[in-house]
Amino acid sequence: MNEMTRLERFRAEVPRPGLSDLQAEERRLMGAMVDPAFARPASAAVRPRRARRLKFGLAAGLAAAAVTAGVVAVSPGPGRKPLGSPVIHTMPVAAVQILQRAADHVDKAPELHPRPGQFLVFDSRTMNPVDTISNGRAAHYLSRAKRTIWLPVEGDATHGVLWTQGLVPLPYPGWPIPPEAREEAGRSSLGKAADVDHRAEWLRNDFAYLSRLPADPAKMYEHLYTHLGNGSQADAQAWSNVGGMLTEAYMPAPQRAALFRAAAAIRGVTTVGKAVDAAGRTGIAVALVVPGSGIRDEYIFTPKTYQYLGQRSVVTDAAQAGAPVGSVLTSTAQLTVRVAERAPAINGH
Repeated sequence: MNEMTRLERFRAEVPRPGLSDLQAEERRLMGAMVDPAFARPASAAVRPRRARRLKFGLAAGLAAAAVTAGVVAVSPGPGRKPLGSPVIHTMPVAAVQILQRAADHVDKAPELHPRPGQFLVFDSRTMNPVDTISNGRAAHYLSRAKRTIWLPVEGDATHGVLWTQGLVPLPYPGWPIPPEAREEAGRSSLGKAADVDHRAEWLRNDFAYLSRLPADPAKMYEHLYTHLGNGSQADAQAWSNVGGMLTEAYMPAPQRAALFRAAAAIRGVTTVGKAVDAAGRTGIAVALVVPGSGIRDEYIFTPKTYQYLGQRSVVTDAAQAGAPVGSVLTSTAQLTVRVAERAPAINGH
């Protein structure tokens, strides 16, 4: 069953509004985005705002927001026809202070100004789980590596170059490290960053695309939810989209600030405090538990300047994740970001 069908069936007992009702409500919402007083009588202007349950098409009975900062309707994206009425997302007031402070501090770091034809270069450390067969038996371990990637200012990863060097692996919780895994340490390689890149247009993270995104938090929130419905799964995907715009990606300070403020408004995002990235640097983290996975996805920031350090995934449910609670299964550390005129040649090219 696809996402749209699940949304259709959820709260199916709520009557669908008529076209005139939808048009009236659309006028109210659009007016409220320009002038909040448009949406309520003058006598209510000084009253605290209360939750309002929206009942539009696929969003019927789904959206009940507390105090709101703005309302956005997620569009189907370029070249896509809407499936029924747009899903309406209400952007709550951002309450996660770490992300708010990260937005306030975006101008504390030197700003890069890459030009078309140049490359953004990211130096990082990574740790990822590996599942393999060793001597006819299943084996699991945590692969670690140094990583430098050259990504074009405009264009996808198929035009990029990747250098990696293996580091000593770590055991996956409860499993011994297979002998062949240790052979990775010290080995290096240089090649294309990707052979294919099938990401949708709205998931692009090259600088040219990210620099065109809105600097308004409510519109950035809308972008994060492009093609997503309502509910915890949509929130988790929106949170993942944030990571795609932070890791091995760079955007101008205004868009970066908007991203942090929009991310702070995603339902389910919390502060988890101390966290260590893949390079051993200690920071403070914000996180969201991915429904049904038993995993908490964290983004880590420095505790003083609130600069982005990296991300990691931590087990919150041992039965669902298949590892003890507190286990770190993936981890990254973004060490440096710089601009280069060109990427290294590969095989003489």
